[in-house]
Amino acid sequence: MTITTLRALTGCALLAGLGAQAPAWAQDAPAGYPTRPIRIVLPVVPGGGMDIINRAVGQHITERWGQSVIIDNRPGGGTVVATEISARAAPDGYTFFSASDTLRVLGVTKRVNFDVRKAFEPVVLMAGQPYILIVHPSLPAKDIKELIAHSQKQPLSFGSSGVGTVAHIGLEWFSGHTGAKFVHVPYKGGGQALLALLGGEIHMYPGLLLSAGAAIKSGKARPLAALSLKRIPAMPDLPTVAEQGFPNFKITNSYSLMAPAGTPKPIIAAVNRVVTDFMHSAAMTQKLSAEGSQAGDRMTPDEFKAFWMREYEQVERQVKELKVKLY
Repeated sequence: MTITTLRALTGCALLAGLGAQAPAWAQDAPAGYPTRPIRIVLPVVPGGGMDIINRAVGQHITERWGQSVIIDNRPGGGTVVATEISARAAPDGYTFFSASDTLRVLGVTKRVNFDVRKAFEPVVLMAGQPYILIVHPSLPAKDIKELIAHSQKQPLSFGSSGVGTVAHIGLEWFSGHTGAKFVHVPYKGGGQALLALLGGEIHMYPGLLLSAGAAIKSGKARPLAALSLKRIPAMPDLPTVAEQGFPNFKITNSYSLMAPAGTPKPIIAAVNRVVTDFMHSAAMTQKLSAEGSQAGDRMTPDEFKAFWMREYEQVERQVKELKVKLY
């Protein structure tokens, strides 16, 4: 996603069409809430997809409820810093944590000294971003089965944004269950891994369309499969791994809002409604779709919690089955 496109998510054009909804404040928010600024803690630096989506959400909440929303970027420790800050925050409805799927990995691998399932209350699934498996053009494999067969003759290297990330765990699990011979090469970020692929240092990279789109369009990288369960609307001709003979396999990235455990349920329900409606608005849906993303499924807080716990259990099973050291 270019900076111009990212800024467009929070631009006046996007929010102008939503401003007419402002008189509905009383219907959206619980009585007496909010009376002061709301803080959303982010585990990333400003400028990326998570940051831009949260700023758009924050501005919409301000438009709806008449209180400012502070985006508090707290990168560090592989998201551990922001996670710990958010878990310690008062459960009064004025602090939320923007989490990616990495939060489940932190919990499963015990990288924080508390149970993330008990420390947080899932609020709303904002958006999802499917990964795409892209390969260097010199690699002869044209589909997943050919990729596996080729790797059995010559191990294939794949890059990721670090050890223990969702992409790393997903491909290690796939390798262990299909007989594929993959070698993981960790980098300090997805950008470095993508550059390594383009330079021929690695054979493949499970990346997001947001970052890999330009390389695919230029022919410097070739998409082999969508790593989601459904085809990506922006790339309808790209088959999923599941379609290529490996049902239920997926690697996805999602952005959600979590609240410190004990946050009043009426506040959680209100935030869930206002954020869900915004993410499914015509303007936001169009912006997300253009970059290969989509709004999260409409779920009540209880439904989202059940979904989040199921996903946690899946990561837990994958990690137990892996024969590699994650940290």
